[in-house]
Amino acid sequence: MSGLLRRHRDFRLLWCGETAGKFGAAVTGVAMPLTAVATLHADTFAVGLLSACGWLPWLLIGLPVGVWVDRTRRRPLMLGAAALSMAVFTAVPVLAWCGGLSLGLLIGAALLNGAAAVVFQTSYSAYLPGLLAPADQPEGNAKLHGSASAAQLVGQGTGGLLIQLAGAVNGLLANAATFLVSVLCLLGIRHREPRPDSAGERPARSLRAEVAEGLRLVAGDVWLRTLTLFGAASNLALMGYQSILPVFLVREAGLAPGTVGALLAVAGTGGIAGAFAARRAAARIGTARAGLLFELVLPLTALLIPLATAGPGAALFVVGSFGVSAGVVGGNVLKAGFQQAYCPPALLGRVTASAAFLNYGTLPLGALLGGGLGAALGVRTAMWITTAGVPLAALILLASPLRTARDLPTRQPEREAAQSADGLLAPS
Repeated sequence: MSGLLRRHRDFRLLWCGETAGKFGAAVTGVAMPLTAVATLHADTFAVGLLSACGWLPWLLIGLPVGVWVDRTRRRPLMLGAAALSMAVFTAVPVLAWCGGLSLGLLIGAALLNGAAAVVFQTSYSAYLPGLLAPADQPEGNAKLHGSASAAQLVGQGTGGLLIQLAGAVNGLLANAATFLVSVLCLLGIRHREPRPDSAGERPARSLRAEVAEGLRLVAGDVWLRTLTLFGAASNLALMGYQSILPVFLVREAGLAPGTVGALLAVAGTGGIAGAFAARRAAARIGTARAGLLFELVLPLTALLIPLATAGPGAALFVVGSFGVSAGVVGGNVLKAGFQQAYCPPALLGRVTASAAFLNYGTLPLGALLGGGLGAALGVRTAMWITTAGVPLAALILLASPLRTARDLPTRQPEREAAQSADGLLAPS
């Protein structure tokens, strides 16, 4: 261990808890759809619906959760969300053992876990800048995203092995155990946040007014608006093909479930590479140019995925998914650092939730789109359509200031002007 992981105890605990949670989520990403396919004999559309329900809470509760996060301390919210997920993934295998598991209950579990993820992710994004000094935030983002990709790699491979040995439903117990680790790590963090607005610095406002404030900031700022619209379009395409990927690999490409988990794990190494290449690329060519590299150039490899077949043809899936993973994770590292530096701290929860409302809100739509296209046109044709959307989404970036900028801004012009007027910044 080096850097933050060696000298910052609270970050190390947050890192361990988040990595454990991502490992469990990766196991679930393999086990949930395969439970629906192998145990409940669900069709393609039902598998897409299951994936959609995991993300639907971002549309239902994402915006009010952003206000909630800005009004209170973030760590207790993260603890409650991790505990809820732990309970959900303990209950599903118990129901299966009792013979009571159905597709409806599996969808209900996906909805509850999705709601917990909304609370955890929004709280976590707003919590990190208060835990780390500004100079440490780029390293913290890179380590967290890199470890998340590594956990996904190991989790997907482990998920495939667990499913082979114990069955898809029993594999979900691994996720319950990892959320227990996450709860214990969060309990061990000594850093205590100050209560937001503890001194009554501003009058209480309605939920609607505070939600509108975050939405106005995202919609009115060209940088936040561009990245949010791109994220929405990109996630629509990504979830479109990922929601039917298990069906494609098992039924169309003819791969065994254990092989699917192993290939997903190998492809996931792209995320690790992208996370740790992002800072180096940003330092060499600038954050905006690096963003275009990760979000436009690397995702072109997505077009190799629909060509995958059994045997040597499976390598096309690995190469294509490696490039997509590297691009997505590297881009996320850059966007996380930009948002933490650029947004007012008091609005960070609402800005995060407002952007996620669109970014993640398109994920259930993408899952339904993938399932619908697969049912209507065939799975491989649906894969061609949805994977083509991944690089096409980046055209939004080319129509924005990113096309000519070297670096993403680190402060909003309005904030710079206000601080300069107060004498905090020297006039140019």
